[in-house]
Amino acid sequence: MGAGSRRPIGGFTLVEVLVALTIVAVALMASLRATGSLAISAGELRQRTLAQWSAENRLGRIRIQGEWPEQGKRSYDCTQADVAMTCEEEVFVTPNPQFRRVELSVFPVEGQRVRLARLVGFATNLP
Repeated sequence: MGAGSRRPIGGFTLVEVLVALTIVAVALMASLRATGSLAISAGELRQRTLAQWSAENRLGRIRIQGEWPEQGKRSYDCTQADVAMTCEEEVFVTPNPQFRRVELSVFPVEGQRVRLARLVGFATNLP
């Protein structure tokens, strides 16, 4: 081979490396965003599950203890697993005087009015 003929050296050019790095960066950003979204969803699901348990606990207490709740609306703290929540209980009379409709709604304490759970049940005053 003569002095004027050179073989190209194998490897990537700077432009090819930059394009590859850009593609990898975009893919990593998308995966980070998806992971963050999943983490937020898991936290919200946990909070809603705990809220549902709080409502079910109250309705179960009414049934098991044979409580006859007073008609009207009241709020109380219903914290579950160190998650602070507020329960609102609203009791309505029904056409049958032996039954009362109980509506339970659970809200986060932070002042948001986003209802985490809602449960409707009945209390009975049967002999």
